[in-house]
This record gives sequence, C-alpha cells and structure tokens, in this order.
Amino acid sequence: MTPDPPPSDATDDTEPLRLDYSPWEFTAGATDAQREAQRRHQARLLAAHPGWELGEGCFLSPLASVQCEEFALGPRGYVAAHAYATHDVRLGRDCTVNAFTVLRGRIRIGDAVRIGAHTSIIAFNHGTADPDVEVFRQPHTSEGVTIGDDVWIGSHVVVLDGVRVGSRSVLAAGAVVTRDVPAGAVVGGNPARVLRWRVPGLARAAVGDGLAARLARLEERARAQAREVLDRCFDPDLSGGQFVDAPGAPPRVRAQCDAVEIADLLLDGPPPQLPAEEQAERLLRLQDAATGLVGEFGPDGRPGPAPRDWFDGTAAYHVLSVGYALDLLGREFAHPVRVVAEAHPATLLDGLARQPWTERAWSAGAWVDAVGTALRWNLARGEQGVPGTPEALFGWLATRIDPRTGTWGTPRAEDGSLQVVNAYYRTTRGTYAQFGLPVPHAERTVDTVLAHAGDRRFFAPEAQNACNVLDVAHPLWLLSRQTGHRREEVVALARRLLSDVVDRWSDGRGFAFQAPGPAAEGLPATVPGLQGTEMWLATTWLLADLAGLSGVLGYRPRGVHRPEPALALAAPT
Repeated sequence: MTPDPPPSDATDDTEPLRLDYSPWEFTAGATDAQREAQRRHQARLLAAHPGWELGEGCFLSPLASVQCEEFALGPRGYVAAHAYATHDVRLGRDCTVNAFTVLRGRIRIGDAVRIGAHTSIIAFNHGTADPDVEVFRQPHTSEGVTIGDDVWIGSHVVVLDGVRVGSRSVLAAGAVVTRDVPAGAVVGGNPARVLRWRVPGLARAAVGDGLAARLARLEERARAQAREVLDRCFDPDLSGGQFVDAPGAPPRVRAQCDAVEIADLLLDGPPPQLPAEEQAERLLRLQDAATGLVGEFGPDGRPGPAPRDWFDGTAAYHVLSVGYALDLLGREFAHPVRVVAEAHPATLLDGLARQPWTERAWSAGAWVDAVGTALRWNLARGEQGVPGTPEALFGWLATRIDPRTGTWGTPRAEDGSLQVVNAYYRTTRGTYAQFGLPVPHAERTVDTVLAHAGDRRFFAPEAQNACNVLDVAHPLWLLSRQTGHRREEVVALARRLLSDVVDRWSDGRGFAFQAPGPAAEGLPATVPGLQGTEMWLATTWLLADLAGLSGVLGYRPRGVHRPEPALALAAPT
C-alpha cells in the first residue's frame, strides 16, 4: 500500500494538514520549516516537469494531484489538497484552487480568479456518436475553457468545454455553466443564466449608449417577453393546440420547431404552452417510416400526405427543423432518414448533379444541407448507410467548388452573388460546419461574402431580410474559425448589421422576417412571427460573436443555427 505524500506542515503536531486545506494562510502564517518544505516540494516538481511555471510566493499542496504536461500558477496562487488537474492548465497571479477542485483539458485562467471547493472545469467531451462503441473508447473533442480576470467561482460549480467566462463575473455556488458568461454578470442555476450584475455598468457594456448596450437591452426585452411572443402564436383550436408563425397564419410544421428553438434560446427550456413530452411525441409522429422524411400539415393542422422522395423541398427542410427541435427536447427521430441511408454514392452524385446550381443555387444548397443533416442524424444512431456516401458528398463538393470565389454556383446578372452566397451558407451548414471540417478556399470566400454584403439591394437597412443576413453572418463566422483574412472589415460589417437589427424587436411580437421599408410595405413578411424571431435571434448571436460582443447576449444557439459542430465524422482506420 502506497503511503500518502508527506503533508506540507509536518512540524504542527495538532493540525499537520492545516495549510494543505487552508493554503491562504501560507503567506502570512507559515513557519520557516513549512516554507522550506514547500520550496523543496516545488523544486522537485519543476525538475520533473520542464513545462511547468510556478510564480513567487505560490503554494502547491503535496496532497494535490497535478498531472499536467503544461501547468502555470502565477505569483501568490495556491492549489489546495486533493485538487486534481490534467493536460494544459494556466492560471495567472493571485489565483486559488480550493480542495477537491477538478481542472481538466486546455484551461486558461486570468488574474485574481478564486475557485471554490468541489468545482469542476472540464475542457473536453467524450464522443457519443456510435452507439455500438462504448463511450470510453470513442474519441474526445476539445474547445478549451477561458476565464477572465477577477472572477469568483463558488463551490460545486461545473464549467463545461467551450465556455468563455468574462472578467469580473461571479459563478454562483452550484451553477452549471454551459454557455458563455458576460463580463460583470452574476450567473447561477442549471443551466446557468444571468441573475443580476456585479458590475451594473457592464450591463450597458461599459460603453455608454453604444452597440453593446443596445444588445444588452434587446436581450433583456426578448427574454422578458418570450412567453408573450409564444402565446401570441399559439392556436389552441388547431389539432390539440399548435403554433402558427403569426396570428391567422396557416398551420406549419416549421412553426412548432421555431417555437422550440425560441424557447430554448430565451427560456432555457421547452415552450411552456404544452408539456415537453407531448411536443416531442407529436413531432415524432410526423415522420414517415418508409422514407424517414416529414411532410407538411394540412389546413386543419393534421399531417398531410407522406413525402415521396428527397427532392421534396419542404420535407427536406424538416430534416433540419424537426430533427433539431427533437434534439433540443432530448429526443431523436424514431427512424433513420431512409432516403439517405439507402442511397448509393452514385444516386447521391446524380442528385447533386440534378440541382439547379446555375439558376437557383440557394435551392441546390438547401438540398445539400438536408442530405448532410440526414447523415448527421443517421450516423448518430449508428446507421452508417451505404459505404462511400459521405465520401461521395464531400468529394463532389471539394471538386466542384470555384477556387476563384470559394463558392458553388454562378452569380447572376439579376441578383449578383445573392444565390451563390445563400447557397454557400446552406451547403456548408449541413456539411463542413455540422461535421467540424475545414472549408476550402477560405480567404477567397471571405472576399466573395464581403463584396456581396456591399450590395445595397439586399443590405441597405430597409432592404434586409433574415435569410440574406444570416447567409452572410454564418459563413463569415465559420470562416473566422480558420482565417483572420480582412478581419477588421468583417468586424465592421458585423457591427453595422447588428446596429440595423437590434432596434427592430417588436414588443410582445418579436422580429419580422423582413425589415420594414417602402418597398416591403404591407407584405406578410413584415409582420413579426416565429420564423423571423428565431432567425434574427440566431443571426444576432453570430454577428455579435464576430464583433466580440456575444457575451452580452446571455444566450447561444443550440439548434439549427448552432455554432459548434454537431458530430465528428469517424477518422479512417
């Protein structure tokens, strides 16, 4: 049996472990013998770990297990007994890691951050894509965790991979932090959300009446009015109660899904108008077992005819909207999307070639998006499909992309690059973005998208609609993960588009799909509804993240417009 390591305070017969569990007493209260014991302990650690850095006056309990390849603890920091750290962890000055804290993965922590006992900061995830492979045998993914300066983290907090915690914030005891934390905010709960502001000025983004302050006001209004927005679009007389896009609109499957997405963004849960389980079961019943597709409602709100094939555009979109709504509700399709699972690579290649890449590139990209998302749902449930199908899809895209523009399709005289940029969003959303793969010709695509965003026919404030702005915001966000090409121009555009949209929220009604303007006056698209609200909320987050302001919003898309990859394709064996 291996004996415990010697305590740091071996000369105190009454409390020999005092400093290991109360290391804040080390600076002022340690004896000379205790300081010398700590000096020798740190010297042994530094000799054994060339990648470590320990600042002046710090304390590292011999009872802590620090198994990092790279580790840095700044001046006057401490790590208490039974803390556990692995991989690559770096803490600035005056940081404290209390007893039984767990730090794992690539973690970057600023200055003056205090971490309470029994907290876990986990900067990686286990894969779960293949149900036939035990979870512990599946590959990890990791985005890392970043924590700013002067952050107070209570006991029993959990911070998950990919989270960024803003400076001067507070994570209340027991919080489960799954989303970015705005600077100066106090967050708590599971999942954590903003409770109040430690630094009230940062609620207004500390920039007077600037863009970030307007974003903060938008988020506050939208969150406070979310239930009213959903109530307005809920028709209790339609087939047991259903959502419609706006009062008086016909029943549509998409409206049910938009309601789920909006509630997840603003209410951190399902729409309160119906029990979550009932909403999920109703969506599940819409799937046709033979094709795996989801058709549209009839006028009475009951399911219409089953879709015949994967060229049905409405059914293809439902692969995204219904699939992700179920995902947010904690469920999945009852059947594979069989039209994709049973397709041979040659059939898929024929379908790609049949798409109208020259006349209506957006429609072609939408079809690719649906096929890619069907693969995403099928692979997650262990349905591998016909061998070679994913390779055929990505191979076709890689060989058909225009290296001059970084897009698919051909610009048209009547609308410039509108179709090809819109097609780029739909194509990459369901393929490269959804599977976490790098896109080709990233810098050329940035050039194309920025040039298109200068077309006032679509991007003058009064001409904008949610589709066209999203189809610029998402590609620029995705490309920014790969390249800093023309970064200042990208940020300037993001700020300009944000400034146009943040004041368009209609109290109690949400966002309209189309911006109001002389040319659009009287059009149904200018009436606020669920589709416009969901799309503009997601677009606002993407633009805000490009501008470095997403932490102000306090929400992060997790459905159709999620920024993170949904599934990693298996590496070759």
